[in-house]
Amino acid sequence: MENRADNAGTDVMIYRDPLTDTVHADTPTGAPEQLLALLDSLGFERRALPAPGPVCVWHEAPAHLDEDAKKQLASSAVPWLHKAGYVVHIGGEVWNAAAYTDAATAMHDHGAPAPPVAVAAVPVTGRPPRAHRR
Repeated sequence: MENRADNAGTDVMIYRDPLTDTVHADTPTGAPEQLLALLDSLGFERRALPAPGPVCVWHEAPAHLDEDAKKQLASSAVPWLHKAGYVVHIGGEVWNAAAYTDAATAMHDHGAPAPPVAVAAVPVTGRPPRAHRR
């Protein structure tokens, strides 16, 4: 079973399902456990669907989060994924430049060796939203 990460040839594809408010973080078929565990630690919830052949695994932002919190979670994960050496594509519909900048700054300023558990628990900074990246 293919997913968007397989189709795009990227390590992680973060996007909102166009028919729902679900934010997905897809990884390629057979992604290493290290990548899946990193997404777990960043606050995404792992899902799996047994299929004929390999098991289909993906991650979602927790359903109880509101739209802004899901965007914050998704965008805050990107610097950590980049630091770990993964290629990430994040859709404009879930991009939050302030959350990305805050996460990258915290990572740089504090020299944090590992991502914080459940980035989704970090409160929104209250800064005004910046322009979308395209």
